[in-house]
Amino acid sequence: MNKWIVAVLVLVCEAVTAQQLQQPAYTLPLYDSATFKQDIPASFSPRLAKQPPFSKKTRLYTVSAANITAFTALTFSLYNTWYNSYNQTGFHFFNDMDEWLQVDKMGHSYSAYTIARLNMNMWQWAGVPHKKSVWLGAFTGTAFLTMVEVYDGFSSGWGWSWGDFAANVTGPGLLVGQELLWQEQRISFKFSFHKKNYGSPVLNQRADDIYGNKLSERMLKDYNGQTYWLSANLHSFFRNSGLPRWLNIAAGYGADNMFGARPDSWKDASGNPIYLTGDLKRYRQFYIAPDIDLTRIKTRSKWLRTTFSILNSVKFPAPSVEFSRGKVSWNWLHF
Repeated sequence: MNKWIVAVLVLVCEAVTAQQLQQPAYTLPLYDSATFKQDIPASFSPRLAKQPPFSKKTRLYTVSAANITAFTALTFSLYNTWYNSYNQTGFHFFNDMDEWLQVDKMGHSYSAYTIARLNMNMWQWAGVPHKKSVWLGAFTGTAFLTMVEVYDGFSSGWGWSWGDFAANVTGPGLLVGQELLWQEQRISFKFSFHKKNYGSPVLNQRADDIYGNKLSERMLKDYNGQTYWLSANLHSFFRNSGLPRWLNIAAGYGADNMFGARPDSWKDASGNPIYLTGDLKRYRQFYIAPDIDLTRIKTRSKWLRTTFSILNSVKFPAPSVEFSRGKVSWNWLHF
């Protein structure tokens, strides 16, 4: 099946699902002309009633259009800026479970979770019932990341990865499980990043070659500077504890010294092989750190609530305890 057909099918599913969620518009009952002015409620009078800025139908159309527009834009931009530069083949599979110490899989889960959570909130704003908005959000998060996986399946340098697909489902699964169990997100999936200086011209050049030298490129590609967190809200688990409602404790995962998908060796400009050994071998990192749940900070401002909801996808900078290479170390400020 051509990859464009797959993308169009997903778009159609989103549009049809949104259309089915719409409720019939309210119809005024018929009144006798002599008693109409006395019987009609003030709330239904176009002159007396204050009309809401957005009707439910308008909100549904807005969210549906936003999803379709974003999906279409991402589809074409990814293809033209990334995949179009590589050779295309027939659809095939690729096992990459041993690459990047699985930090890339964390990225898939995080991205799918974040899209699902924000999309769920959009559907709830549109007036969609709770359970339907949860499943719509989860579907959207999985669909966006699965579209990327379809592109991989047609690219000669990669292939459809069942490990990536499992991660694409796991992230939204975390959202759905919590909403069905607790009707809230007590455990949030978060992300933090710091741009690394690798300490030697050879390593910095290698990082520039494979990760790029711009901050935006490094954030997306440099797994050495990324940390993925599961941030648990303490008050939601211990409601009688007196703890601040916004206080979280987060467990993080990352890795370092990765200069290729698999154990590192490459050739320099002169064709000489370079091998990383000793302290330069890749390793995993585990963290514990305090965090803030911005969505639990009370405010009457709708703009601030929306801003907090978006920013809550990022881990708040704070000290952390690191467990790696059999040692325990302290980071004064972890990004």
